[in-house]
Amino acid sequence: MNLNQVTLPVTNMKKAVDFYQLLGFTLIVDTPHYARFECPEGDSSFSLSLETEAFKNGATIYFEHEDLDAWVAALKSKGLTFTQMPTMERYLWKEAVLFDPSGNQIKLYWAGENRLNPPWRVN
Repeated sequence: MNLNQVTLPVTNMKKAVDFYQLLGFTLIVDTPHYARFECPEGDSSFSLSLETEAFKNGATIYFEHEDLDAWVAALKSKGLTFTQMPTMERYLWKEAVLFDPSGNQIKLYWAGENRLNPPWRVN
């Protein structure tokens, strides 16, 4: 089994599409109510769905990049605002946090070997 995609709710499709393209994702479906992106590496994709009703999304979406510090610096130079700069967390992942224009929490991170094989992995 492989995870195909995650769909995020958004309140403004144009702002959301611009935001995710700025992060480096490739737009592959573009409609007024739905957009889908291909991730720069691997086979994963994710999508956006326009919501007309108020919503609160409690999910956090993680995007991994080996050179996290340089990626965050480049995004910051393009005007993106982070609520947390790259920080090594107690669970051995280095994470930066920002929010998309609709308030969805996004974590950019690097975990290396600890992503799938943390010291506390269940056997």
